[in-house]
Amino acid sequence: MGIRDFFTQPLKITNSFFLTLWLTVAAFGTYFCMFAFRKPFTAGTFESMQWGGIDYKIILVVAQILGYATAKGIGIKIISETRPEQRSSRILMVIGAAELALILFGLLPPPYNWFLLFFNGLALGLVYGLVFSFLEGRRLTDLLGAGLCLSFIVASGVVKSVGVWVLNWGISEYWMPAVVGLAFSPFLVLFVWMLQVAPPPTQADIAARKPRLPMTAEDRRHFFKALAPGLVALILIYVIISMLRDIRDNFAVEIWRELGIRTPRIFSVTESWVGVIVTLLVGVLFVISNNRKAFWANLVFIALGILLIPFASWLYLQGQIQPLEWMIGVGLGIYLVYVPFNGMLFERLIAIRGEKANVGFLFYSADFAGYLGSVGILVFKNFSHTDISWLKFYLSITYLLPLIAGLLLVISAIYFAKKLKKSSNF
Repeated sequence: MGIRDFFTQPLKITNSFFLTLWLTVAAFGTYFCMFAFRKPFTAGTFESMQWGGIDYKIILVVAQILGYATAKGIGIKIISETRPEQRSSRILMVIGAAELALILFGLLPPPYNWFLLFFNGLALGLVYGLVFSFLEGRRLTDLLGAGLCLSFIVASGVVKSVGVWVLNWGISEYWMPAVVGLAFSPFLVLFVWMLQVAPPPTQADIAARKPRLPMTAEDRRHFFKALAPGLVALILIYVIISMLRDIRDNFAVEIWRELGIRTPRIFSVTESWVGVIVTLLVGVLFVISNNRKAFWANLVFIALGILLIPFASWLYLQGQIQPLEWMIGVGLGIYLVYVPFNGMLFERLIAIRGEKANVGFLFYSADFAGYLGSVGILVFKNFSHTDISWLKFYLSITYLLPLIAGLLLVISAIYFAKKLKKSSNF
């Protein structure tokens, strides 16, 4: 075997347990490393900097989210049309571009460097779809997807902790993100190689989950139009949960400080608990071979998450639980909703339909809307409620937004129940 074959030819892994382990480690590691290029900057507070009367951190967060949202819009086409042989090179290319943006972010003085986080988000927003495309269309996709989702739950807290440690070494808030990204680069290359050489879905996988093929613009229009009312309701739920997740994720430092906790490891502790619990719960969906039953099971998890978010906040305000338990409880609720949307829900929907489609199209459609919603709530908070702390603001939206999400879930459930009765494949 030549060097080129070593880096490109699929391994002959026939043992299902070993293949599952290989793919889980590869996908988890790749996306975990991606977060080292995305989230460390949020460990800074940028307290001494404002621009145009707006806190500079809000500007940075909005810039990156806008880049991410733009990538999701572009990704609806790019990811759904990407061929298998293009995936790994594109992952390395876009993450390399993201690191370059972070280096320039450190070189340029504020407030002239904020736009570089837009380009950072623009590059990184394509990574999830490229990674998940290695996993979809397999009988164990639910389990593999749960492992992938564990990475972004845990990684966000871990890289923020790493970011705080780097700041404690005396490195500035503007150079810290690039330093963290460089430290994770060798591991990124290893995990992307593992994805590249993983065997493709077997014939048994294809029979159970249908082939996953690149989609044309007409394919995308046809698929969405056929299920538009239900998909719109589901996407709006995802928008709401993305708002809650991004406030919690991007302003965790500020929220924890208001709660009187400043230790760097707190981010890792809360997200590790949330990640493990959600992964164990959602991961068991792979045992449900019937795609329709698994689809409804995903909706049940979403319902449980929607109920848990306000319940955890109510317990905290009643003094029944401590801040750590509250943050874990709300996080658990958020990710019980968020994780199914990151592949498993759409994976089963595509399998039921049996038409030419892939998860990248549906997920990027939802994620594009979700990040636009995240920008909207940040702008709303900054210009309408500047006198409200992040803690009070977050507590208020953990009551209001789940109520709206619950109503949308009822609408989507009624729609899909009717579609099930009318057609054998929706």
